[in-house]
Amino acid sequence: MHLRLGDIAPDFKAQTTIGEIDFYEYLGNDWGILLSHPGDYTPVCTTELGRTAQLNGEFKKRNVKVLAISVDDVEDHFGWIKDINETQNTDVDFPLIADKDRAISELYDMIHPNASVTVTVRSVFIIGPDKKIKLTLTYPASTGRNFNEILRVIDSLQLTANYSVATPADWNQGDDVIITPGVKTEDAYNKFPKGVNIVKPYLRYTPQPGLK
Repeated sequence: MHLRLGDIAPDFKAQTTIGEIDFYEYLGNDWGILLSHPGDYTPVCTTELGRTAQLNGEFKKRNVKVLAISVDDVEDHFGWIKDINETQNTDVDFPLIADKDRAISELYDMIHPNASVTVTVRSVFIIGPDKKIKLTLTYPASTGRNFNEILRVIDSLQLTANYSVATPADWNQGDDVIITPGVKTEDAYNKFPKGVNIVKPYLRYTPQPGLK
């Protein structure tokens, strides 16, 4: 199954390090991040899950729930978590999904035969409260994920879901944003009272809305 942006994220039940979960029930009305890993006790993934745990407060602040998945069993996950906590000086408190039969991995197209026919590639799925896929990223085994970028994307997704704006290249929280083409310029002044900077008729900036 090849999932694209805007598709409904498939629901599933799974055994995890916090017990059996129903994916949709676990997410509730929050945002979600699903991280896949080639396997337990792998070095790059150890640093990634450690970093995810360290950013727990940042994810909670954004109403984001994180899950990780690999094709290992729950007992292996528990052993790996001990190593992650020790080596990364953190406390992993989000669920690691056991996908020994690769059912969820195949459901989310996480197994790429040209990379490996048995283990998952290192993917990121960001899922909105509407259960639609908002972003997908796939990394090679040799490159660790950039969690600053993942947080930046979440900030952009949440902002643009609430306002008629888009975020420009290299945008970060607090930077000016772009007014979407669907907003007429004559309406933009009322819609964005902080100001409208018209560079071109199709390129109009405004200070980030919603900031106090």
